Amino acid sequence: MTISVEDAFATGDFVELAFSFAPVGIVVTENRVIRDCNQTFADMFRYERAALKDSTFAILYPTQEEFTNIRNRGVQELREGNFYWDERVMMRRGGEMFWCRVRGHTFTPEDPLQRAVWSFADISGSRPYHPLTRREREVFSLLAEGLTSKEIAIKLEMSNRTVEVHRGKLLKKFGVSNTASLFQSLGAIGTRHIYSASDGTVR
Repeated sequence: MTISVEDAFATGDFVELAFSFAPVGIVVTENRVIRDCNQTFADMFRYERAALKDSTFAILYPTQEEFTNIRNRGVQELREGNFYWDERVMMRRGGEMFWCRVRGHTFTPEDPLQRAVWSFADISGSRPYHPLTRREREVFSLLAEGLTSKEIAIKLEMSNRTVEVHRGKLLKKFGVSNTASLFQSLGAIGTRHIYSASDGTVR
């Protein structure tokens, strides 16, 4: 049972209170299994808190493939600096996709995913979910690397005109007028911290 606010302030023990009522989702994991989470996390994903305990994180990803592919994302950073963050698309109960900002801290740097704690913030209000085709994702990624349309056309073995068509579709989907604004709409964080799924959608 969650400690009451009155008891927490009377005893000076705020650990359980902070965990239960933090304004971000907090989840403790062991080998990618949810050992416990706070109510904010459960509400974010539209599950009962008890239903998430001892469940694999796979239920919160759009596909099993994406859950598998993201496994090693950030492992090196956690091993070396014990901290990692990125922004990725997750899935609420019922199938709705939404953007999250994820931060992690490991208790076992030698095996970062063995035991860790993570925070999840729902950023869908400032970053709507936009599914992209494989080609749109490829063009976006190469634009982010600083390649010109001509260089992208050579790399992807397509015409310069086709690259421009994909670029135009990206601008239209994100409601921006140029490539710089496109990157800004994705948070200006660089592709290193944006998860791209293997099925070709920017996550």
